[in-house]
Amino acid sequence: MNCKNCQTELQEQDDYCLKCGGKVIRNRLTLKNLFTHLSETFFNYDNKLLRTIVSLITKPETVISSYVEGVRKRFVNPISFFGLSLTLAGISIFLIKKFYLEYFDLQAWMMNLEIFSNEAAQQALANYSTSDSMEYSSLIFSAIIPVFALLSWIVFYDKKYNLTEHIVIYLYSMSLYSILSIIIGQLILLIIPNYYISFVFLSYPVILLYHCFLLKRLFKLSFSETILKTFLFLVLFIICYIIFGIISFVIGLITGTFDLNNFKPKSS
Repeated sequence: MNCKNCQTELQEQDDYCLKCGGKVIRNRLTLKNLFTHLSETFFNYDNKLLRTIVSLITKPETVISSYVEGVRKRFVNPISFFGLSLTLAGISIFLIKKFYLEYFDLQAWMMNLEIFSNEAAQQALANYSTSDSMEYSSLIFSAIIPVFALLSWIVFYDKKYNLTEHIVIYLYSMSLYSILSIIIGQLILLIIPNYYISFVFLSYPVILLYHCFLLKRLFKLSFSETILKTFLFLVLFIICYIIFGIISFVIGLITGTFDLNNFKPKSS
């Protein structure tokens, strides 16, 4: 008998492969043992996924520093964790588009704000599609991580982590945010769907506070250092946001999404 994972020869009494550690499976796949496997994987307290989530909430520096320092078995690796968040995001988007799209009307919500009261903003919102924007949400989410990592690397240039290790930080932190917000968001849509938009916007300050907590513990910052670094990060982020907004506006002019005539003051 050989291991199905690495083909190492096994003894009949072996329950695990001595080379790769894979469990020896002797029974055919049935619904019962499939359910047992899934239960052990996702609901056992000692499994890596639950341990990773709990540790990222309570002591995130342990998860991140362990991976950076070479510990690979204790927690879910950041790429797999990020992949799980994207998978859940895809399922969540499908459910929202299928059953809850009426409660995710950002266009109607933004049109009621004073900042979007001018004609140009109204035209831009008219071209906005909630359904289409959801299709690109995972791409935008993926693009944000290296941006955050770069800004964090600049802010903490005098600390021990390089740019790639900062990417690991935000793969973990943003994936945690995505996973928890998706789970809580789906519960809100199921129970009180009218509050879903409010939940989305309230989650932003929560993730900001979480990152303050994470970076404070990871880099052993004092309270004043945490405030200063957070302020510097936000300033850099706003600068990047403005630059991105200008680029988007220019692209909008080129593609015809915006018309300069809409920005001219109306004659009285």
